Amino acid sequence: MTAEVLDKFSALITTALGLVAALAWNTAIQTLFTTIFGEAGGALVGQFFYAILVTIVVIVATIYVGRAAERAKKAEEERGGLFSRSKD
Repeated sequence: MTAEVLDKFSALITTALGLVAALAWNTAIQTLFTTIFGEAGGALVGQFFYAILVTIVVIVATIYVGRAAERAKKAEEERGGLFSRSKD
């Protein structure tokens, strides 16, 4: 049970840190849009463009991370697990 609690706690902490990073990027990108497009960048069309752009980036990143995790999981299974001993 301790391993499960640590696993869940680790996931929660990672998610929280991801949210902090996302909020920082959100502010930075909004400032960039305002700098490039002026106050019109804050208009409704600019906000929709920004939301679509962020959504596309998140989808691509999620697919990439999911594939990388799957490759790592398969590689670990082929090695016999995380704590397996080498036969050398």
